[in-house]
Amino acid sequence: MKLDDRDIAILRVLAAEGRISKAELAKRVNLSPTPTWERLRRLEASGVIRGYHADIDLGIVAARVEVFVTAEIERHRAADFAAFEEAMQARDEVAGCWALGGGFDYLLQIVVPDIDRYQRFMDELLQGDLGLARYYTYIVTKPVKQPGGGMALPPGFAPG
Repeated sequence: MKLDDRDIAILRVLAAEGRISKAELAKRVNLSPTPTWERLRRLEASGVIRGYHADIDLGIVAARVEVFVTAEIERHRAADFAAFEEAMQARDEVAGCWALGGGFDYLLQIVVPDIDRYQRFMDELLQGDLGLARYYTYIVTKPVKQPGGGMALPPGFAPG
């Protein structure tokens, strides 16, 4: 899908303010409401806009620990990657999972009530038939910048 400057402007506003009214969105991107609405529907239909989400402060909702884990699996076959990825999709503790190129196979973002629950989670993964060879744990001490604060496009980004 080819995006123009107006599409990028719409995406920037929505990334920062997903609940903005269509009329206000149109004002912000300097278009009338009908063309703004048509662009918005096109962006949604094409999959560029995958959904709208609430940015929830988990620290207010419940006690929790966030952990990032780099993971390496033993065998690098398509079936092994698929099995690991399917298992991560099924686990509520996994808030995010990214396949990586380089030294590690995956980066996991784990959110659990406490360190004990994290260790039980990892023990379950190690006991499962996922071929997890090794992992390294990084406990989040404070958020510095996190998703939900607007679309991170470099200044001067132009659609191409």
